[in-house]
Amino acid sequence: MASQRITPYGGVLKDLIARDAGIRDQLAAEAETLPKIQLTDRQLCDLELIMNGGFSPLSGFFTKEMYDGVVENMRLPDGTLWPIPIYLDVDAEKFNLENDSARQFSTLVAGSRVTLVNPKDNVNLAILTVADTYKTDFNNEALKVYGTTDDLHPAVKYLFTSTNAINVGGEIQAINQVSHQDFIEIRLTPAQTRAHFIENDTDRVVAFQTRNPMHRAHLELTVRAGKKVDAKIFVQPVVGMTKPGDIDYVTRVKVYKMIMEHYDPKDSAFLSLLPLAMRMGGPKEAILHAIIRRNYGATHLIVGRDHAGPGSDKQGNLFYGPYEAQELAAKYESELGITIVPFSMLTYLPEEDRYEEIEKITPGTKTLNISGTELRRRLVTGEEIPNWFSFDNVVAVLREGQRLASEKSN
Repeated sequence: MASQRITPYGGVLKDLIARDAGIRDQLAAEAETLPKIQLTDRQLCDLELIMNGGFSPLSGFFTKEMYDGVVENMRLPDGTLWPIPIYLDVDAEKFNLENDSARQFSTLVAGSRVTLVNPKDNVNLAILTVADTYKTDFNNEALKVYGTTDDLHPAVKYLFTSTNAINVGGEIQAINQVSHQDFIEIRLTPAQTRAHFIENDTDRVVAFQTRNPMHRAHLELTVRAGKKVDAKIFVQPVVGMTKPGDIDYVTRVKVYKMIMEHYDPKDSAFLSLLPLAMRMGGPKEAILHAIIRRNYGATHLIVGRDHAGPGSDKQGNLFYGPYEAQELAAKYESELGITIVPFSMLTYLPEEDRYEEIEKITPGTKTLNISGTELRRRLVTGEEIPNWFSFDNVVAVLREGQRLASEKSN
């Protein structure tokens, strides 16, 4: 059974890892005898956050009732706010169908149990007790959750090209945590980050979400946010699945560690990695980020311009309004249990040698900026990346990452 701990940070945190070694051994032995589902990379990220409490109050993958409530109304059956469905889709051809019209797996009927397996090392991670199996409507999910069926949206493309139509819902019992081979010292669980904040007598924590390398503007933004709300800065970049084409997480983490050296004082900021599979869901993803950061112990979350936005659609328009995420997060702030700190994009003022929020700049003022697309172009061509934009050691790491990526693709 899942245990629950109450701490001063984030309320109840579900812990699905069995503490008793004897129970874990029993589960491990049972897991060997059960049908097995090898997880996809996205499901692996989801399971890790279910098991470690990052997705509290979830204790398993969505049942049909949970799925319908979240897709249609952003609500779990008990009324709790939840923005994006977290489900376990399976390949129907790998299981016998008891009744094709009902789409019920004969080996995965309600009450049966199945082992969830790490695709990277074949380790049994958890046992899921089946509550139900159900079919999903991809078009309805795309429209209700992401607001579009345009496959330039990465979550919509994933939905239509990489998702199976049958889901298996039910609670899980964890056997083994998801193992990682790199950056172990900063891959902390919600319980560990909460403990860190408590041990360091930190009662105000402002979290910063990112899937991109950090540069001078990001450093300035987080410092301003920390001062604005009198809080310690919690840099928590995503190292699960991000937008296709993003800079690889190993290169990015090297950059994040360098950026941490520029905070003054150094203990004003704290770095930990997040194994999230992003959906690039804009406003609803901002809600999910707020829930996750609350669970990790943050009291505040920075929500920026076009937060978790996937870019432009086939007509060249942004999928979401630039401040739509801020507005939705603010609307549900009281329910989320975390304070939203809205920020607009910072741009550089060369004549004053400083950064400023774009909304605060007088029309006609000279500004400089380098977009993500432009940055990637300069990394490829070797063109100069100015010091006002980033730090020399950060640029060196990004150039080396680009070189390795090019060698790998050739």
